[in-house]
Amino acid sequence: MCIDCLSRAYDPFMSGFEVLGLRRWRAELLGPLQGAVLELGAGTGANLPHYGDGVTRLVLVEPGEGMRAVLQPKADARGAEVLGGFAEALPLDDNSVDAVVFGLVLCSVRDPMAALAEAKRVLKPGGQLVFIEHVQGRGPLGWVHRAMAPLWAMVAGGCRLDRDTARTIEAAGFVFEDIKRTWFPGAPLVMPAIRGTARPAGAPATPAQGA
Repeated sequence: MCIDCLSRAYDPFMSGFEVLGLRRWRAELLGPLQGAVLELGAGTGANLPHYGDGVTRLVLVEPGEGMRAVLQPKADARGAEVLGGFAEALPLDDNSVDAVVFGLVLCSVRDPMAALAEAKRVLKPGGQLVFIEHVQGRGPLGWVHRAMAPLWAMVAGGCRLDRDTARTIEAAGFVFEDIKRTWFPGAPLVMPAIRGTARPAGAPATPAQGA
C-alpha cells in the first residue's frame, strides 16, 4: 500500500479497534506522563488527545510525508512539534526527554534494536519507555504469523506480524515496570498485544518528572 493511501485509510481502519479498547489503553498509559515527551512514529496523531496537561513539551517524529500531512494540523492545535526522520536516528540531544512513546511502531521500524537504543539515548536518567504493540503469537499461531509476515508487510506499510517485541525491549537493556499481555482489541488475525512501561536497566525506579 502506498504511504499516501495508508495515511488516508489509517484512521477509518483503526476506528473500530479504538472503540473496542485501544482508546482506553492510550488514555491509561499517556494521561499520567509529565515533562518532555517524545513519540515515535506518531502517524496521524491518534495519541494526541490522550496526553495530559503535565506534558510540557511534546515532540512527534513521523517519517511518512502522507502521515505528517494529516498529523501537522492536529499537532499545531496541541502545541506539539512535528519532525521528520526515523526512530533509528533521532534528531534530539542525549538525556533530553522524560518519556519515549512507541504506539504500534516497533512492528514496522526497520531496526527495532536501533530504535530502542536511540530511545535510551534521549531519555533522561530515570526516564520511561511507554509502549502499546502487537506481537507474534505462540505455538501454531506463531507459525501462521511467520508465514504471513512478508505479505502482510507489503500491504500494511511494513508492519510485521512476526516480532517478539517484549523480548526485544529487554534485549535492548530495558526493565519492565509494568507489562500487560492480552489480545489486541477486536483481535484481527487473533493478535496478541503488549502494553506497559519500562525503564533502562539500572535507572531509578521512579520515572523522571519534567524539569
